[in-house]
Amino acid sequence: MEDEHNVTVDPACLQAPPLAIDVVTGLGVFGTVLFSMLTLMSVMSLLLYLEQCAYIYRKLPYPKKTTLMWVNGAAPAIATMSCFGMWMPRAVIFTDMVSNSYFAVVVYKVLVLLIEEFGGTDAFLKRYSGETFKISVGPCCCCCPCLPRVPVTRRLIFWMKAGTLQYAILKTAMSILSIILWTNGNFDPSDMDVTSPSIWINPIVGVLTITSLWPVAIMFMNTNNKLRSVRMVQKYALYQLVLVLSQLQTSIINILALNGTIACSPPYSSQARGAMLSQQMMICEMFIITVVTRFLYRRTYDPLPLDGQEDNQQNHHVCLQDTKPYQEAGDI
Repeated sequence: MEDEHNVTVDPACLQAPPLAIDVVTGLGVFGTVLFSMLTLMSVMSLLLYLEQCAYIYRKLPYPKKTTLMWVNGAAPAIATMSCFGMWMPRAVIFTDMVSNSYFAVVVYKVLVLLIEEFGGTDAFLKRYSGETFKISVGPCCCCCPCLPRVPVTRRLIFWMKAGTLQYAILKTAMSILSIILWTNGNFDPSDMDVTSPSIWINPIVGVLTITSLWPVAIMFMNTNNKLRSVRMVQKYALYQLVLVLSQLQTSIINILALNGTIACSPPYSSQARGAMLSQQMMICEMFIITVVTRFLYRRTYDPLPLDGQEDNQQNHHVCLQDTKPYQEAGDI
């Protein structure tokens, strides 16, 4: 009786990812064109970002301009690191560490940007003095509408900043720890054994991510109505899109590669091929986001009016609408 489980596996599917020289020599005509186009996209993303930084530096005051430089750099940084990972498959763990650490800082900077749009912490507290914020928002407490509203105080702003800053610090620390364990042969993302460090590090990073996204969501959901004039809804949507593509999409592809759904293609194993596909998709997506981001931030917006000025503008608009029928009747 033949053993049905006796399957021949290409030895290349069990080897480490290829070296950069092996990637270059193994490219055909189609591969050369594809890799060249993706490299050009990543270079253009970086150049657009540098040009955008020069524009922001000239047009905007400190400290808002440094915050915008960080936020604008999310897509170009990920595209650049993805390009390095595409050409050097064995360096993917390093490029992912840089991309994730940079985006962890961007999460904190998005919260700072929401406050800076009001003129800073003092101006923000003055505008929302005596008001309360709804905290039953995603990703933590969207299913808990019974949570009480909290008053807007300097203490609340401190804890919200701390909630996002911890992710920037601890995510980087976890990435460095993973690199150290990986160089010693102790860290393997594909090892799901209970004694493997990855089975403990990944859930911790997931919890840190959720707790850092919650303060940003609280701030945006309670202030977006007053920030529509500076197109903050569109800017926040781009930030969320980068989050989904860089975190969720990459995780899904890695899971498919671990399960063998993504087939091995020598000299790439299933995991290496999944990582390569993820890097290539990321370059295209981040290039498009970089272009759209440039259009959103490539202009200066008028400062937000004070609450009294907003009320006067709304009352003036209402008065104009109320007197317009009488003016038309008088003309008749």
